[in-house]
Order: sequence, then C-alpha cells, then structure tokens
Amino acid sequence: MAQNRVLVLDFNHQPLMPCHPARARQLASRERLCGLGVPLEVGSGGQTKYNGSRQGYAKTHWLDAVCVGVSGERVLVEAEQEVPEIKAMGRGSRQKCRMDLFGLRSARLPRVVFPRTGPKTRQKKVHGFQTGDMVKAVIVKGKKAGCYVGRVAVRSSGSFNIKTRNGTTQGISYKHCRILQHTDGYAYTRRHDGVSSPLAHKGVSTPKSR
Repeated sequence: MAQNRVLVLDFNHQPLMPCHPARARQLASRERLCGLGVPLEVGSGGQTKYNGSRQGYAKTHWLDAVCVGVSGERVLVEAEQEVPEIKAMGRGSRQKCRMDLFGLRSARLPRVVFPRTGPKTRQKKVHGFQTGDMVKAVIVKGKKAGCYVGRVAVRSSGSFNIKTRNGTTQGISYKHCRILQHTDGYAYTRRHDGVSSPLAHKGVSTPKSR
C-alpha cells in the first residue's frame, strides 16, 4: 500500500525530495519560526540522544529540550531546578451523571458501585469558584491547618478539594479560599526531579546558559 508523499519546495520554488506529510509539516514549522526573527536552534534526534546520554541525563522531555543542537553538548542543570508543567484539563463535560459498568444510574446501590448518581447542576460556579481555578487556602486551626495552593474542585455544598504538588486535600471550606487565577483549561504545577548535572561535580563554573 503506497503512502502519501508531499513535495517540498526550496527558496527557488524547486521541488525537493518527496517526504512524508508529517516531515513536511515539521519543515514548514521550522521555516515559520525562522521568519519570526527569534533565536532558534534545531537538531536531529540522534544528536539530542547522544548529548543527553554522554552527560548522564535521563530520558525526559525537558532534559531532551536542553540537549538539542550544538549548545546542548555541555549543559549544567542545578540539583534544585524546578520544572514547570502545563497539562490540558479541559473545561468540563456535558455528561449529566456518571454511570456504572452496566450503563445505569440508580441510587439504590451503595456508593462503592456508583461514585455519583445524581445529575449535575447547570451552574458551574459555587460561591464564585469553579473547578479548575487556582486558589490559595489558609487554615489557621484544626487538623487541616496549613496553606494550600493548587487547583480546586468545587462541590455544591461549599466543601472543596484542592490538589497541590503533595496530593489532594478534601473538605476545605470556600470561606478559606482565595482565587489566584481563573480556570483556562490547563493545570499549572512545578515538579522537582532532583536531577543533578555531572558537570556540577567536576567544578564547572561557566556552563552553557539555556
């Protein structure tokens, strides 16, 4: 079965070697980025893998990004480096209620079988908060005393769940919460991998800045 091929034109509008559509989109994206006038460096996958393995880095997305190209041959990563993570969470769904494995919803069976059987309300916001908002909650006393910063999941009762980097804390009242950022469909966190560059143990003081 023949695969689809795309002819890529050079600057003189002459056709180059036929390539796969995915490769054509990659080349087109590179040309658009070069036209923006911002610093851009590209490299092959083999070069990126070689740079990372030679420096003793694990196979992760962000470490591959710093090992791209010629400047990625000598990269220093501090042990306390934090990695920002952005995850697409969506903006909710139109599903009215959750079903069991039989496709039914019945309040007669225990909650273990049916996580939630009642229909959702049309109103997304509860006391001005919406699921996905970044909030900060400060609790002065009680067994849940502390400061919580993270993504909130609202309930109609006003008792919210806040997901932080250390886990999810349930049953926090809306009275203790303050909005830091309204939801935009993404979840923002910071992860600490504890990765230390081998160059740091060799006393390198002037690494390549990334």
